[in-house]
Amino acid sequence: MSIQQNVSDINNKVGLNIPNRMDRLPIFSFHRTALFTLAFIYFFEFADLNTFSFAAPALISSWGLSVSTVAVITSSTFLGMFIGATVGGWFADRLGRKKALIISGTFFSLFSILNALAWDPISLGVFRCLTGVGLSALTVVANTYISEVFPSSVRGRYQGLCVTVGLIGIPITSFISSQLVPLASWGWRLVFVWGAVGILFLFFMPKFMESPRWLEKRGRFEEAETVMHSIEAQAEKAKGRLEKPEAPVQQIRVKSSSFTELFKRKHIKLTLILVLVWIFQTFGFYGFGSWVPTLLSKQGIDLSNTLIYSTLITVGAPLGAFTGSLFSDKLERKWIITISSIVIALCGLLYGLTLVPFMIILFGFLVNFIERIFSSNLYAYSAEVFSTEARASGSGLSYGVGRLFNTIGPLFIGAIYTGLGYISVFIFIALCWLAVTLIIGLFGARTSKQHLETIHMS
Repeated sequence: MSIQQNVSDINNKVGLNIPNRMDRLPIFSFHRTALFTLAFIYFFEFADLNTFSFAAPALISSWGLSVSTVAVITSSTFLGMFIGATVGGWFADRLGRKKALIISGTFFSLFSILNALAWDPISLGVFRCLTGVGLSALTVVANTYISEVFPSSVRGRYQGLCVTVGLIGIPITSFISSQLVPLASWGWRLVFVWGAVGILFLFFMPKFMESPRWLEKRGRFEEAETVMHSIEAQAEKAKGRLEKPEAPVQQIRVKSSSFTELFKRKHIKLTLILVLVWIFQTFGFYGFGSWVPTLLSKQGIDLSNTLIYSTLITVGAPLGAFTGSLFSDKLERKWIITISSIVIALCGLLYGLTLVPFMIILFGFLVNFIERIFSSNLYAYSAEVFSTEARASGSGLSYGVGRLFNTIGPLFIGAIYTGLGYISVFIFIALCWLAVTLIIGLFGARTSKQHLETIHMS
């Protein structure tokens, strides 16, 4: 069928049937290009997100920072992430996924470079805040794009694979940090320079296509059909004649993006569930990841051993994401998220009860392993539960509010550590993970292998 014929069907309220046409595609070079580009972005995004936790022990030594000051700088990053996720999600729903990726990725990389030039705690806090703006916007848009271009039968697997490749950046950055930080009193600056290398992703963007789902929902039908026709032509050239897509499940309604959509009957339950889940998982996730090197150092383990332990622990992250990708589409994501939250709570608590090196590494590894099974599935879940016109805004708001609450999280954890001790921090973290278990287990929607356009109706 020609582009003109497809577009003319809109007058009959049939629409372009983009969702079913996308879902019946085989995996080919279009998907692999998207996977490679987004995985490259994730690699340096996750690397940069962890740079301050690796640099913090050295800054405590060279700048004489207190644990409270480290907490304030960490909080500034999460404040920026709230702004970036919220604004970036709206921007992606309003002006497009591709444009939002380019702008947020460039913004994040440039301010990551400026982190290396910070001259005092205040300047570093400001630069970390602005880096967080670009960082979280990039996360939300990349997550949204993955959910919209991969078939519903495999989108969980490829979300997991993308996160897996990205997470390799954490142990690599941890290892690089362990080599760079001891070089000199300014070695920590080189860690931030490494995080900024992600700007090279711009070289991949010319081959990147806008999401045809988004174009159709915005009423840009000719552009949507042009992109869809190009994708189908490439698929037929690579894989042979395509199967006929299923008939449209609903009429096309041209929708504009607005945050008010998230609080209407269609989305309000999903919005509240995801906001609460991201609040508690952010406390639990970053309470563990961001504080492990610093708390170990404060417990008397020297700096070099702290970084070595952290490196070994973070190896569990990419292995966990890859493992999660293997069964993300075979099991219901709601239950993967629920069960993994319980296991994280248990392993995290056991981690806090020991200072024996082998046990620190074992339980730390398990926490990172299971957390990434959890997070790769939560990333997929957060984007797929919202309808197309509100997908980036909804996932951005929930992700962003979680980050906003975590501006007080590091301060709260610092206060718990100071007032109640080391083990109390891990009890608090375990309770946060149990809250996630209850919210998703009792109220979460089922999403695996379902059409994106119908999940929010369930």
